[in-house]
Amino acid sequence: MPNIRLDKFLADVGVGTRSQVKEITKKGRVCVNDNVVKKTDIKIDTENDVVTLDGKRLAYFEYEYFMLNKPQGVVSATKDNLSKTVVELITESKRRDLFPVGRLDKDTEGLLIITNDGVLANNILAPGKHVDKTYYAVVDGRATEDTVDLFSAGVDIGDDELTKPAVLEILSVTDDESGASQSKVKITITEGRYHQIKRMFNAVGMEVTYLKRLSMGPIFLDETLECGTYRRLTDEEIKLLREVHR
Repeated sequence: MPNIRLDKFLADVGVGTRSQVKEITKKGRVCVNDNVVKKTDIKIDTENDVVTLDGKRLAYFEYEYFMLNKPQGVVSATKDNLSKTVVELITESKRRDLFPVGRLDKDTEGLLIITNDGVLANNILAPGKHVDKTYYAVVDGRATEDTVDLFSAGVDIGDDELTKPAVLEILSVTDDESGASQSKVKITITEGRYHQIKRMFNAVGMEVTYLKRLSMGPIFLDETLECGTYRRLTDEEIKLLREVHR
């Protein structure tokens, strides 16, 4: 969409609401191609026109895509009255239409995609797509080959249907001095039911004490991203995501 109204352009890049940008523009603070404009109903060519606010150029992207290494204690939402949201962590962008693609529990860490591309998000999250999501988990209890088989067959977590087959990889199992076991595992699921992984382990007598998402479809968490930090997706990563629903 190369041509849009100036007020939408300014609102999309985070200058303010539609009413706020009208007041800003009336004061002569906005220039288009070095010409001061005081009306916001003019059309802007987002690919060729140069728009500045107080002399600083404003870059426009119709869609933005970020990879966040979500920390614990932050909610996967756009607004929350009690806790910080994942969208608030994206300080590089001031646009108001960003949202997380899917969700991670408040106490879960790892890969989360933040965007304003609703079509792409809906296609990734559509139940019929069965996009793989891989997690690293620390679990109280002893994971065995029987657990692997149970997860592969589907687990009864109290819903109307068993979970779809999941791939469980046992990384290590250790015992403390009291004989209590702790397992470190990777698990890949293709659904997104409420607290699904925690409920799957609870169903076989174990408890998840730490959970981190490592990948979602073709996108893998950048190991250089510290917890709570983010970066823009690369063009190749965006291309891979768009190919998920083809």
